[in-house]
Amino acid sequence: MNLQDMPSLAPTQLGLPLPTGTTGDSFKEPAADGFILGGFTWRHANQDSTRPVVVINAATSVRCRHYSRFADYLFANGFDVITYDYRGIGESRPASLKGLRASWSDWGALDFEAMLKRAQREFPGQPIDVVGHSFGGCAAGLGASGHLIRHLVTVGAQFAYWRDYAPAHRWRMFGKWHLVMPLLTMIYGYFPGKRLGWLEDTPTGVVRDWSTPTARYEKRPSGRVVHAKHGRLPFANVTAKTLAISISDDPYGTIPAIERLLGYFTNSTNSHLRITPEDIGEQEVGHFAFFRSPYQATLWPIALSWLQNGELAPDTPGRLVPRN
Repeated sequence: MNLQDMPSLAPTQLGLPLPTGTTGDSFKEPAADGFILGGFTWRHANQDSTRPVVVINAATSVRCRHYSRFADYLFANGFDVITYDYRGIGESRPASLKGLRASWSDWGALDFEAMLKRAQREFPGQPIDVVGHSFGGCAAGLGASGHLIRHLVTVGAQFAYWRDYAPAHRWRMFGKWHLVMPLLTMIYGYFPGKRLGWLEDTPTGVVRDWSTPTARYEKRPSGRVVHAKHGRLPFANVTAKTLAISISDDPYGTIPAIERLLGYFTNSTNSHLRITPEDIGEQEVGHFAFFRSPYQATLWPIALSWLQNGELAPDTPGRLVPRN
C-alpha cells in the first residue's frame, strides 16, 4: 500500500505550531541502583488523567537536548513530555567515565525503567507513550515495566549488527564502530567521541555492546547478563501499538536492521513505515535529521498521529513494509 495515494488531511490535523519560549524543567531521578539521572520535563499546568505523557529515549551517546524541539512540538500538541540522558551522557554524566558501570542493558533496564516509574509517579493515571531513536527503540524493550507503554514510535531503531548496515557504507562503518571505537576505548578507558566529533563520550560497557559483531541482542555482553538472570529478555513485556519508522538513506536503519529489532517485540502490534527522502520533497534525511526542526511539517506529524491515535494518518508519506 502506498499511503501517499490516500486523501490529505486538513492543515489543522498536521499538528500545532511550536510555541515560543517553552523549555523543559530540569530534574534528577535515581535509577534502581542509585545512579542519579538528569533530564527535563514538559508539564501542563492543569492535571488531566486523559493526557498522555511521552518518554523520549535518545540514540546511543546523543544528548537528550537534541530532542528538545520535538518535545516542544509534542507539548504544544497536548502531551506532557520527559526527556533524559542515559548514565554517562549529558545531564547524567559523572565527573569521570573511567570505570563507570554502564552498558546498553543498563540504559534500558535501569535508566529507561526509572523514567517509566517516574512517568507513572509524576503523572498518575495518564497514558504513557514512548518515542525511541536508534538504540532508544531497543531500550524501550528492556524495561521491566514495558507493559505500561500504550503507544511506541521508533525511528531508525536497531542494535548495530554490522551485516545490517547499508551495503555501500558497511565496511567503512565496520571499521569506524567495530575497530576504531573499541581500540580508542581500550586506550582511554572510555570512548572519546566528542573530541572526534562523532558522538558524546561513551562508557566502555556501551562500546563493548555496540562493537560485538553478533546478530542477537542476547549474545551482546550485557544482553547475556540479562538473559542469564531472567531466562529471557524483557521485550515481551511490551504490548504497545508500535510504529517503526525507517528512512531509506539511513545507513543504520535498513529494513533488515529494523525488522531484526521488531522481531523481539513479540507481544506488541507492530507496523514498519519506510520513507524515502523524495517522499517528503528532500534529497537526504539520514539517521539523525528526523528530530530536527526543518522536518516539523513533514515527519513529525507521522509520530504525532501514532502517539495520539495508534494509527497512521491517511496522507502519511512512504509505504508499509509487509510483516512476516
